Amino acid sequence: MTETRTPGKLIVLDMAGTTVADGGLVERAFARAAERLGVEPGTPAHTEQLRYVRDTMGESKISVFRHLFGTEDRARLANTAFEQAYAQLVDDGLVTEVPGARATVERLRADGHTVALTTGFARVTQDAILDALGWRDLADLTLCPADAGGRGRPYPDMVLAAFLRTGAVADVRETVVAGDTAYDMLSGRRAGAGTVAGVLTGAHDRAALTAHGATHVLGSVAELPALLTESS
Repeated sequence: MTETRTPGKLIVLDMAGTTVADGGLVERAFARAAERLGVEPGTPAHTEQLRYVRDTMGESKISVFRHLFGTEDRARLANTAFEQAYAQLVDDGLVTEVPGARATVERLRADGHTVALTTGFARVTQDAILDALGWRDLADLTLCPADAGGRGRPYPDMVLAAFLRTGAVADVRETVVAGDTAYDMLSGRRAGAGTVAGVLTGAHDRAALTAHGATHVLGSVAELPALLTESS
């Protein structure tokens, strides 16, 4: 008797906060970048900018800096300083996997799913994280905003780029998006993903994830394979 196998899905996973634990390195790198542009830590301006960074976790960092610093030149200067600072923190060994993340990706692929890892960071920073964790060959595809025409979350572009590049599923509703921020949820819903799962290991809480379109909220990405098994 031939065994029937559930068709694989396209799984689009965020990195920082979802599969990667960086211990607040985004905020530390931002503080260094802001200081480079003359915004002193502890000042009202720095506090307000840091609040915006927290609220927009998951968005392309260059987009965040365009909002904060006004001109394209200043935004690019801030983005370069941020990427350099974050890369140094990565080199210092301050990033780790969210517990069970690697095993989760391996399990998903073993179950016949196609996995893409996405980020709001630039490619150079994404690669530094992948190298630090030994994840270069972990997923089927890795994407940053530049790989999807330059627009990061909350736009749907990276999810749709994964859909088009992998050809893993015929219907975008067979895509699963998982992330820790409101922007991850918006990106997944705008792309038409059938499952948009928020995880509670990162920036935003259950209320924020649900308000921005999460179809499910999980304790961590490690719970995703069980969710897919239950819903198949």
